[in-house]
Amino acid sequence: MRPTALFFVAAVVAAHGAAGLAQAATVFDHANGYTLNSKNELVRFTAFAIDDAGRLISVGSAAQVAAKAPAARHIDLQGQTVLPGLIDAHGHVFGLGDMLTQLDLSSTVTLADALKVTAVYARANPVVEGNSASSAWLRGRGWNQEVWKLGRFPTAAELDSVVPNRPVWLERVDGHAGWANSAALKLAGITNSTPDPVGGKIVRDAQGNATGILIDAARALVERVLPPQTEARARVALDRALAELARVGLTSVHDAGVDIASDALYRDYADNGKLSARVYAMIGGTERDFDVLAAKGPLKTYASDMYMLRAVKLYSDGALGSRGAALIAPYSDEPGSHGLLFKTDAQMRAMMEKAMRKGYQVNVHAIGDAGNRQILDGYQELVPKTATGGLRHRIEHAQVVAPADIVRFRQIGVIPSMQPTHATSDMNMAEQRVGAERIKGAYAWRTFLKQGSRIACGSDFPVESPNPFYGIHAAVTRQNSANLPAAGWHKEQAMNLQEAFRCFTLDAAFAGHQENQVGSLEAGKWGDFIVIDRDLFTIAPADIHKIGVLQTWVAGKQVFQKK
Repeated sequence: MRPTALFFVAAVVAAHGAAGLAQAATVFDHANGYTLNSKNELVRFTAFAIDDAGRLISVGSAAQVAAKAPAARHIDLQGQTVLPGLIDAHGHVFGLGDMLTQLDLSSTVTLADALKVTAVYARANPVVEGNSASSAWLRGRGWNQEVWKLGRFPTAAELDSVVPNRPVWLERVDGHAGWANSAALKLAGITNSTPDPVGGKIVRDAQGNATGILIDAARALVERVLPPQTEARARVALDRALAELARVGLTSVHDAGVDIASDALYRDYADNGKLSARVYAMIGGTERDFDVLAAKGPLKTYASDMYMLRAVKLYSDGALGSRGAALIAPYSDEPGSHGLLFKTDAQMRAMMEKAMRKGYQVNVHAIGDAGNRQILDGYQELVPKTATGGLRHRIEHAQVVAPADIVRFRQIGVIPSMQPTHATSDMNMAEQRVGAERIKGAYAWRTFLKQGSRIACGSDFPVESPNPFYGIHAAVTRQNSANLPAAGWHKEQAMNLQEAFRCFTLDAAFAGHQENQVGSLEAGKWGDFIVIDRDLFTIAPADIHKIGVLQTWVAGKQVFQKK
């Protein structure tokens, strides 16, 4: 769909720049530029100026920008398309970096394919002499039994057939289940008599034997015996993640769950000019890490808005693909299961209230309709009790919501933080999981937008690709990268192009209290922008996912150039 409002503006000038001339460090000319403004109008520009501090001075026509920025250095963009830097409102930065350094099973299409790739990886990454503890483990991520059309989970025995003599731990694509071989199960002390932990499940066969699949809280049984992450490995992961984010045009990301070590690393990178994307971080949980990191209250800005730590990430339930998402009624394709609520209502509300009273935005993962209802009930009670409506609390994913509960997001003031590619990745199993009636409240972007909710869009990388154009494509077409199904999956819930653009820019910025700093190209905001290889607003919707990023700039500094 084409923009609902399209204007050409001579210039967009902030109050501080309107009083007189400002000296710009750089003027960018001959741009085919698009941005939203504070009225949510799509505006066009051909030039813009950024000062030495990295902030925009003027955005508009060449003449207007030249008047505000005389004698500046000029860069000719030669008619290429320019957009504000895109924002991913929900990702896992270190998880992305880890995935880029580990076994990646996301492209496997059968179990046999996955086993073959795993065997090849194991041979290419043998145990290192003198470092057996860390190198013995073979780790990876990205498998999806639904894509494999397996009709069941894979087993430890199948993994043993290709890697029998060293522990293997492979996370499912959604990060809510893991696949272990027998060596890993043995190291974790998991036997057929090991009980399911609260909030988790050890998948068992008909004889009650542990099969090697651990769901949600049960994953911790293996994760607690994994070699600890070292600072050196964390730096490698962060470097690779930042490079990938710049490559796909993300200038700001919301990191959904950081700990003490990752917070320290972010601050170090910000202090030393190595943080090439803005990070809006959420503290993982309200336990020890929260007590330490929250001792001085929310970090609202750091290093020229490169880092913020003012939110908390909690979990209500699991994921739909592994049937860990908590449903009010049983799963349509597994009538004996409702999924998993991780906490009782009282426990969850205690965590939410603790964070709220310390001044933190509370962002809770909720995928099933029971998980969403638990959190909405909590917000309904706690937001007025703590007077924290201004903190812009969120539900992360808001994936399957009872239709009667959708309006409560607007009533309570809760932001739905949603990931468009989840719909197109899940369409191969979502309706089987929840049935034809409940699917009406699933991935319901149009319903949320129609009632006036701001949707903050992201990808949940590395669960999905961090490429925001994949997300915009999915939001508009409700199709996967092969442009299937031809008519779109439940196309009635699609966004128009301007809405999809907004949810990866201004509305994502709003969800991170950053709408006055980033999210659009307007004077006074940071000079975060990207140059792309085709015009988002004139190409066919089917081609949106093919857009490539040529350049990425953060605060007027180039952080990526396509070779």
